Amino acid sequence: MIVSTTEQVPGREVAEILGLVRGNTIRARHIGKDIVAGLRNVIGGEIAEYTKLMGESREQAVDRMLAQAEALGADAVVCARFTTSMVMSQAAEILAYGTAVRLK
Repeated sequence: MIVSTTEQVPGREVAEILGLVRGNTIRARHIGKDIVAGLRNVIGGEIAEYTKLMGESREQAVDRMLAQAEALGADAVVCARFTTSMVMSQAAEILAYGTAVRLK
């Protein structure tokens, strides 16, 4: 499955637009990771625990978006985007979305 942030796939032509596809996940922070992150916040540096959590969340959202696209019979997802939002003080949603298309 091709995923593109542009409206087209270079060298390919869109034959059919199948519709909007999306995948999301909501993740809450973990108290153990919060303690380590708090210490890193004091001394500085990357908070690797949160970096890993967000990376895993993005991958899960993309996997779910691609599953929807495959169910529609898509060859590609164009105009792929990410967005995040706070669901509550300790949890955030990651949403991946785009347009499922069939290529010529």
